[in-house]
Amino acid sequence: MEMSADIDPVKYGVLWQKVQDMDKKMDKMESQLEELVALANKGKGGLWFGMTVVSGVSMIVGFLVSIWRGGH
Repeated sequence: MEMSADIDPVKYGVLWQKVQDMDKKMDKMESQLEELVALANKGKGGLWFGMTVVSGVSMIVGFLVSIWRGGH
């Protein structure tokens, strides 16, 4: 089997650099995606906490209104 030695070292170097740049961009995108997912998870926690607080406040207000109206 005969191997061809037509590899241009300059073109290979340019290609290697492009691959390295793409690798860096992929790493950056992965870290940004992880930050985005973490932010979304924090948002979900905030949403559930807010719903709990609103539910508790509305329960207290409803209880106070029922006492004020005479307990009917």
